[in-house]
Amino acid sequence: MKEVILVLASFAASLVEMVEALTIVLAVGITKGWKTAMAATATALGVLAAIIILFGPLISKMPLPLLRVIVGTLLLVFGLQWLRKAILRASGWKALHDEEQIFQDEVAALGGIAAVSRIDGAGFAVAFKGVLLEGLEVAFIVVTFGATQHRVGLAALGAASAAVLVVLIGFVVHRPLSKIPENALKMVVGVLLTSFGMFWAAEGLNARWPGGDVALLGIIVWIGLTTGALIVLLRTKRVAVTT
Repeated sequence: MKEVILVLASFAASLVEMVEALTIVLAVGITKGWKTAMAATATALGVLAAIIILFGPLISKMPLPLLRVIVGTLLLVFGLQWLRKAILRASGWKALHDEEQIFQDEVAALGGIAAVSRIDGAGFAVAFKGVLLEGLEVAFIVVTFGATQHRVGLAALGAASAAVLVVLIGFVVHRPLSKIPENALKMVVGVLLTSFGMFWAAEGLNARWPGGDVALLGIIVWIGLTTGALIVLLRTKRVAVTT
C-alpha cells in the first residue's frame, strides 16, 4: 500500500510542477518561437539529468535513519507551505492559481505574440529558468521519495507518468492546462508531502508507528481532515469580516 501511495504522491507532485513549466514553455514558444522554447527545455533537462546523476547516488548512500530525518523535515517544510497556500485559496483569503492568467501574463511580459525564426536570448532564459526550477523540485521529490524507501524506480515511474501526460496534452491543446483542478491537486499534494514528512522524520528518530506502514494512511486522513476543518473555519471568519 505504501508503494502505491509513493507512486501517486510522486505523480501528483510532479504533475503540478510540470503544468507550471509547460505554461512557461508554451508562452515562450508562442511569443519567441518554438526553436527557442525547445532549445531552452532541452538544455534545462540536460542540466537536471547531470544533477540527478551526480547527487542521486550520494543521497542514496547516506545512512537510512539520517536520510529519513533530513528528507522528512524538508518534506514537512514543503508540504506545510503548499497546504498553507491551498487552504488560503480554498477559503477565499488568497486568489486562486490561474494557469490561463499566468500564460497571458508571460506572453505580455515577453512582448506579445510574434514570429521569431532564430533563438531569442530573453525567451531562452525565461524558458530555461522555468523548466530548471520546476524540474529541480521534481528531481528532489523523485530522489528523496525513492531513496528513503529504496524505491527510486517507483518514484521515477510516478514522475515519468506525469511527464508523459503533460507533454501529450500540451502537444494536443497547445495551451496551458487550465482545466486541471490545480488548486485542489496542490492541496492533495500538500497533504501527502506533510504526511510522508511526518512519517519518515519520526521513523528516522527511531519512533515506531502503531500498525507500522498502515499508520501512514491514518496520518493522511488526519492531515486531510485538519485541512478541511481549517478551510471551513477560515471561510466562516472571512464571511464574518466581509459582512
